Amino acid sequence: MAVYTGIDLPLTLWPLIIAKGFCFDIAVISVLMAPFCLYEALAPAAPRTGGRYYALKAVSLWGLTALLLFIAVSEVTFWLEFSTRFNFIAVDYLLYTTEVIGNIRESYPIDRILIAIGIISAGIVWATRRIFSSSGPAPVTRAGRLGYGLAALLLPALGAAAVNIDQMRGSGNAYADELSGNGIMTFAAAFRRNELDYDKFYRTMPQDLADATLKPLSVKRSPLSAAVKSDMNDEPEDPSPFRKPPRNVVLITVESLSASFLGAYGSTQGLTPNLDRLAAEGLKFDRVFATGTRTVRGLEALSLGTPPVPGQAIVRRPGNEHLSTVGQILSRQGFYTAFIYGGYGYFDNMNAYFRGNDSEIADQRDFPAESVIFKNIWGVADEVLYDNALAVIDRNVGRKPVFAHLMTTSNHRPYTYPDGRIDIPSPGGRAGAVKYSDYAIGRFINAAKKKPWFKDTLFVIVADHCASAAGKTRLPVGKYRIPLIFYAPALLQPGTYAQMVSQIDLAPTLIEILGKKGDDHFFGRAFFEEGANPERAFISNYQELGYLRNGLLTVLEPNRRVESFRIDPISYEATPAEVDPRLLREAIAYYQTAARAFKRGALRVSAP
Repeated sequence: MAVYTGIDLPLTLWPLIIAKGFCFDIAVISVLMAPFCLYEALAPAAPRTGGRYYALKAVSLWGLTALLLFIAVSEVTFWLEFSTRFNFIAVDYLLYTTEVIGNIRESYPIDRILIAIGIISAGIVWATRRIFSSSGPAPVTRAGRLGYGLAALLLPALGAAAVNIDQMRGSGNAYADELSGNGIMTFAAAFRRNELDYDKFYRTMPQDLADATLKPLSVKRSPLSAAVKSDMNDEPEDPSPFRKPPRNVVLITVESLSASFLGAYGSTQGLTPNLDRLAAEGLKFDRVFATGTRTVRGLEALSLGTPPVPGQAIVRRPGNEHLSTVGQILSRQGFYTAFIYGGYGYFDNMNAYFRGNDSEIADQRDFPAESVIFKNIWGVADEVLYDNALAVIDRNVGRKPVFAHLMTTSNHRPYTYPDGRIDIPSPGGRAGAVKYSDYAIGRFINAAKKKPWFKDTLFVIVADHCASAAGKTRLPVGKYRIPLIFYAPALLQPGTYAQMVSQIDLAPTLIEILGKKGDDHFFGRAFFEEGANPERAFISNYQELGYLRNGLLTVLEPNRRVESFRIDPISYEATPAEVDPRLLREAIAYYQTAARAFKRGALRVSAP
């Protein structure tokens, strides 16, 4: 039996949820009480009486009540989007108030919500008005002031010592763990843990053993095993299903496009007729898994081909310029490389990252005003992005081969798009946004077919991450499965690639099929490389680092914990399993080496 909460949650877990939640709430209240105790300890006697004093207390109570109600409403909306308490995403969003506040205003009746919060808070103050009676408080003695002062110091310390965020875990159900938490506490913990040092928090191994472990897994050269990496001196020699190498590549990264939305991957909703056609006419990759749950994590994997490092994605970190990205490697071999984004590229540091890795930048600020027929707070409609991308490619394709990386925005709350394009009026929720994204891709491909460069171009359609990564476990494998389609009808026979691959494998694959040097600069393995495919994937959520291979998901966690789950190959349901020592060594080798390589500057390409 389950209580309906939008999730499958057994009734037997509710006592544990409530008990844990009560403890977390008491800890947070102890911290919130500290400023009031400090005021009572330090305030002189005179302001403690009279109308102004009581008005100040009433206003303070109203403000605190309104703040707590606002946090509660924010938690509800955050849960509806991500099915978690506040986490790193909430911390990130505070840095981009224009987009986030605009997104909230376009998605929810924020004015009415704020008015309701104000009225309810005022009602609570009125209901407790006896606290502000004119009888006046008793004088605070010296001993009383000392007591208040000690309380101001001890309450937060005791609260922090009694509970910590890791105690949320342990129920065996990720939803229950999240519900038992306190949003203020989880936000503070996410803010504090935004950067995680791998060597400090996770299992490690001697680096020479890690290098030896990676070698048979098609990691051709560990970036830590040589003092200086040679600059793209390897010769491409792996087989390819292409009749001839493409001259150009257009990489389309679609916001939040779960594989489960596409008919080609089993959906019966009929939302993606164009993508389904392209999948049938191109090469469809059946089992591809994203590395994370944010756009920056997907861009990191697709451009840099590295397992996800704990904490922030490399796209957001300092020192991320001149790395061995696809754009950097191809630009050194005569390509025009560009990153074209439908939003503002300062968001999540995208422009700085791609510009620092030899890609020209074009975002909505660079698009001609007359071309922007529709936009919302996140960016222009996908069709506007594609029209401007065609113009960028047209300007450059005659003088150089082109690698253009496009990033869309339409499949994102508030799910608005131009009217008259599809049969779901805007705003159409997630279904409408997916169908519009599909419409825009079909329109783009049809326009590209009229270009002389179309026959020599590979179009790659992939997602940055899934629409939701919440599930019964912290790393629900099925919520990381994304679509990947190669479309080049003049160059490539239609078909299906059934083997499991990771998002990080696309970067070396593109270098390889273009017939260029440098595919060994990546941790990923080219799809068509000779030899046995190890069939592994990497999935993460900033703290938990998952390694999926042989039906087992090995999870590296902070405080050097390790868990393992048996993954059903059809449903992707997870059941606890014994840790496989060999897979644990492989997981540590990948993640440890990737984290150290970036930290030590070993992911940089050598000077030209």
